Amino acid sequence: MSFLWRWFKRLLLAALIVVLLLALPVIRNEVMCRGEALPQDYTAIVSETRDESRTFTTYPEWHIVHAYADYARVIAADDPHDFGFFEAISGFWSSLCPLTEMADRHGGFTTESKMTIYTIGVSFTAELAMKALYEETLGRVATWIRGPGHSPLDQLSAQQAADYAAFLQQTPWYQWDFRADAQALRDTATGVFRDRERRLALGLEYGAKAAYAGVIADAVAATGQDALTLRAIVTGLAPEALSAIPGVTIIQQRPEGIEVETPRYRELTRVLQRIAAQGGEIAEIAGNDDILLTAISDGPADLGALFTFAMQGSDQVRHLIVVKVPALADRLRELESDGAQLEHIHDY
Repeated sequence: MSFLWRWFKRLLLAALIVVLLLALPVIRNEVMCRGEALPQDYTAIVSETRDESRTFTTYPEWHIVHAYADYARVIAADDPHDFGFFEAISGFWSSLCPLTEMADRHGGFTTESKMTIYTIGVSFTAELAMKALYEETLGRVATWIRGPGHSPLDQLSAQQAADYAAFLQQTPWYQWDFRADAQALRDTATGVFRDRERRLALGLEYGAKAAYAGVIADAVAATGQDALTLRAIVTGLAPEALSAIPGVTIIQQRPEGIEVETPRYRELTRVLQRIAAQGGEIAEIAGNDDILLTAISDGPADLGALFTFAMQGSDQVRHLIVVKVPALADRLRELESDGAQLEHIHDY
């Protein structure tokens, strides 16, 4: 009995240490990453508004999307242990600090947003830490046994990772069919050792994610999904030109410009790009006059970014840029001359 009690205490201590390590980034962000709390000082034109602080607090979720895209690029040419798991984790929490300060200055980092971001941040940290622990040990050994060439399941898992990253651009992660991926592993696996190892390791990962996705999907269904559209005010384009842009619905003509409704997420970026390319201007988005965007450059570039970091599996660099909404169209048109390209505009 004393033997079991000793091991129980050891396991409990280990669990407490893990919990503390996962909580440390949250504690640091709460203590050291506070901006001056300022109310929103902009009077909205449209009646359907969203909190301006959310343009800054949406990026951490996208950081996870980008991390999966980076991982897909890395394993397409190399192996999972070549991916910087802890670099991806560090990027999440490091970028969250200045974004928290900006959110505080633009209406405040709400408790609801904090709970969401801290939850996904801790989950992301735990997932990548466990994946790193496996891929840097047993996974690496399996690649030594395999040799330099990729096995069929190495190739399949790289394609699955790329497809998943693309899916996340517009759709919540929990809607991905992880069970179908697991079945594809079983259908494609050969008898070589690496395929048997990938089928087991990734099969367990996909199974756990499928179960967790079901829990999250049920929770979202119970609380209701976030709005999928938003309103904006556009000037400089005729109604006919605006309505010809896919995804744009004209609501009404206002003295300040044309009120339109557009999809959110990735589709919004494409809509705003087309408005800017056709010479239009954006006066307001969701009742706000500040917005965050990310741009990509081939190597370092001075874009006046809030935060900048290198992308894994590539020589490119991602920049987080804050811009006034009325200046957004001009900034989009200037990016190419600045040696960069737009990646994503973060709505609210």
